[in-house]
Parts: sequence; C-alpha cells; structure tokens
Amino acid sequence: MKDFWNERYANEDYAYGIEPNVFFKTQLEVLPKGKILFPAEGEGRNAVYAAQNDFEVYAFDSSKEGKIKAEKLAKHKNVSLKYSISSIEDIDYPQGFFDGIVLIFAHFPAKPRKEFHKKMLTYLKPNGFVIFEAFSKEQINNTSGGPSNIEMLISEEEIKTEFPEINFTMLETVEVFLDEGPFHQGKASVVRFIGTKNML
Repeated sequence: MKDFWNERYANEDYAYGIEPNVFFKTQLEVLPKGKILFPAEGEGRNAVYAAQNDFEVYAFDSSKEGKIKAEKLAKHKNVSLKYSISSIEDIDYPQGFFDGIVLIFAHFPAKPRKEFHKKMLTYLKPNGFVIFEAFSKEQINNTSGGPSNIEMLISEEEIKTEFPEINFTMLETVEVFLDEGPFHQGKASVVRFIGTKNML
C-alpha cells in the first residue's frame, strides 16, 4: 500500500484537495485546543487546518510523498506539523499523550483496522475527543471514491465494536456530496462520529 500512496501523492496536484474535510472542520471549531493526532494523514489538508487554528499537530503516514506535500502546504500556510513517516504497526507515542485524534477516510482491512483503532485509543487522554469520518458499506455502490473492497468499508456496528471506550455524542450514516480534489467527487455514503474516551 505504501507504493500505491506514494504514486498517488507524487503528482503536483493534491489528490484530495487542500481544503479540510467539511465534517472535520465544523466539529473542530467547537473543541478545546490541545495536542491532536492525525493518523494516515496523507497530504496534510486536515492537519494543516488544525495547525492554523492553534492546535499542536502531530501526524503520520506511510507515504514519504504524502509528507512532502503536507509540509509544502504547511509552509504555504505558515504553520508547522510534527509529521512522521511510519506504518500503523510501527508508530509509537506515549500513552494518554493526545487531547484529540482525527480519523478522516483512514481505511484498512477489517482485522488490522481493529488493532489500529485499539492502539490509537491508548494514545488518547481520558475524556479526549475523536472525530471520525469514513466510507460506509453502502459506498460500494458509488463511484465517488474509497476502497473497492467492501471489507475496507465500515458500518456503525463495527464502529461500536472497534471503539468500545468511546462515549458517542453523535454516530450516523449519511449521504453527502464530496468535492475534495480529483479522487473524492460526487455522491457518497459515509459513517461519522464524535465521541470522547471514557474517564478512568
């Protein structure tokens, strides 16, 4: 997969645009400032937006081309990111280090995804927030983006299983119209949630 993403991000144009995801943007505006992590962040559009809004931003991705693009965008916007090139298996942060984690279209096969979500939650402080949006199982019928393997799409039921420590303030499956660079265009079905990690 690393080669796939390096190839996609090698073009001068940003594969998913330079503007933040709409759902993420609207949710971030009402959340308290702090340290925030962006796993599988790619070209950095969401991480850069958070940095512009005075969050201390950490991000990682397996793609070196993604990091190059993210740092280019950050420089253009006069902000800085702590961006690492790493796989989900190898990334390591202190336990309870982050005030928030943002997962936007971070798709993986079901089995490693469960372990990935579990691992990410260990890095989140009690009462820390999660902002999540991904393609639902229904997206398999659309051509607006996302994996063609239904196993890599997600349902509300899977989210409840994979995020057992989260108190959901909102969890929904909705139809949206995407306009995010050349690879996210048109009608799409997404699952999204906002939640906080249970207090110890």
